[in-house]
Amino acid sequence: MRSRWTSLGVLAASMLMIILDGSIVTVALPVIQTDLGFSPAQLTWVVNAYMIAFGGFLLLAGRMGDLVGRKRVFLAGLAVFTLASLAGGLAMNGPMLVAARFFQGLGGAMASAVSLGMIATLFQEPKERAKAFGVVSFVGAAGASIGQVLGGVLTQALSWHWIFFINLPIGLAAAFVALQALTPERGLGLSAGADALGAVLVTGGLILAIYTIIGGGIVTLAASLALLAAFVVRQATAARPLLPLRVFRSREVSGANVIQLLAIAAMFGFQILIALYMQGVLGYSPSQTGLAMLPAALGIGAVSLFLSARLIARFGERGVLLSGLLLLTFALVLLVRLPAADASFARDLLPTMLLIAGGGLVLPALTGLGMSSAGPDDAGVVSGLFNTTAQVGAALGVATLSTLASAHLPSVTGYHLAFGVAATTLAAAALLTAVVVRRPAPRPARILLPSDRSVKR
Repeated sequence: MRSRWTSLGVLAASMLMIILDGSIVTVALPVIQTDLGFSPAQLTWVVNAYMIAFGGFLLLAGRMGDLVGRKRVFLAGLAVFTLASLAGGLAMNGPMLVAARFFQGLGGAMASAVSLGMIATLFQEPKERAKAFGVVSFVGAAGASIGQVLGGVLTQALSWHWIFFINLPIGLAAAFVALQALTPERGLGLSAGADALGAVLVTGGLILAIYTIIGGGIVTLAASLALLAAFVVRQATAARPLLPLRVFRSREVSGANVIQLLAIAAMFGFQILIALYMQGVLGYSPSQTGLAMLPAALGIGAVSLFLSARLIARFGERGVLLSGLLLLTFALVLLVRLPAADASFARDLLPTMLLIAGGGLVLPALTGLGMSSAGPDDAGVVSGLFNTTAQVGAALGVATLSTLASAHLPSVTGYHLAFGVAATTLAAAALLTAVVVRRPAPRPARILLPSDRSVKR
C-alpha cells in the first residue's frame, strides 16, 4: 500500500514540475525578449516549440511505454526534461533557448504520456483510483497557479534563468525516488507493436496539427489531416498497430477524449484570457494576477482532493462530470458582462473564481472515464491518447479564444465574445456527456440486517 502511494507521489511531483514549466515561462516572456533580443514573432517560439514537441510526441511516447516499460520511458523523459531545463537556464541566445524548450517538451511528453497509465495500473479499485486521479487534478490546479506567481517572483528577485534552474533539484529528487519506488516493467517488447510507419505518420500529423492551430496555414492543415488520415488507415490494416483502434470501441473512452478536448479548450483559453483582462484592462501586475486566480486553483484543488472521489464512488463519473461542467458553464457566463473599467474583484471576478472549483469535479471524472478501458498491455497508449487530446484542446482554445478577444481590442467586447464562446463550448461538452456517456453509477454496498445473516446461515 505504502509503495503504491509513494509511487503516486513521485508521479505527481514530476507532473507538477512539468505543469509548472508550462505557466512559469509566460510571466517571464517580456524580460526574456529584452535580454535575448527576440522580435515579437520570434518570442512566440519560446512557447510554441514546447507545445509542438509536447503534443506531437505524447501518443508515440505512450505506446513506447507499453512496449519497453513505462518506468523506463518515464525516467528517460524525466532525464531529458531536466537536462533541457539546465540548457534553458544557460541559454545565451534565442536559438539555444528555443532548442531547449523543444527538448523540454519532448521530455515532458515522455514522462506525462505514461504517468496516467502507471496510475491506472497501480490503483485498480475504483474508489482508490478516483482518489489517485483527484491527486492528479489537484497537482494540475496547483501547478498552473503556483507557476504564475513563482515565475514573477523568480524573475524579479533573481533572473529569468532561474525559472529553468528551479527544475533541476525537483527533477533529480524525483528521479532518485522513482528509481526506488516505481515497479520495473519489461513491457511487451518492440516486436509487439513497433509500427515505425505509424509512428512517423502520427507524430508528423500531430506536430503539423498543433503548428496549424498556433499559427500555421491551409497548407499545414491539409498536410496534417492527410497524415492523420493515413495513420488511421495504417492502424486499421497493420498487424501490430501503434494505436490499436479497439480502444475507441468504448463509448466512455471515446466520449471522454472528445469531452476533454472541448473542456480543456474552454478552460485553458479562460485562464489565458482572464489573465490578459486583469493585466491589460484592470492594470494588475503579474503577481497580483496570480494571486487573484488563487481562489480558483484552491477551489479546484480542494474539491478534487477531498470531495471528488467520494462523489464519484456514490454517483459515478457521469453524474459528477455533468455537474462539474454545468458549474463551469455558469462560471464563464458570469464573465460575459465584465465591465470595461472600475471592475470590482469581489463583485465581478470572485464569483467566477469560486465556481471554477467545478473543475475539481470534471478532471478526476474525465480521467477515470478516459482510462476506464486501459489494460496492462495498452495503458500507456491510452494515457498518451488522453494527454494528447488535452494538449490539442489547450492549443485550440488559446488560439481561437485569444483571436476572438484581440479582434476587438481595446474594447472589452472581444473578451465578452470569447467568454461566451467558451461557455457555449462547455455547454456542448455537458450535452455530449449526457448523450454519449452511459457508464452507470456504482451501486452502494448492501448492508446486511440480522435477519439477512440468519437466512444466509
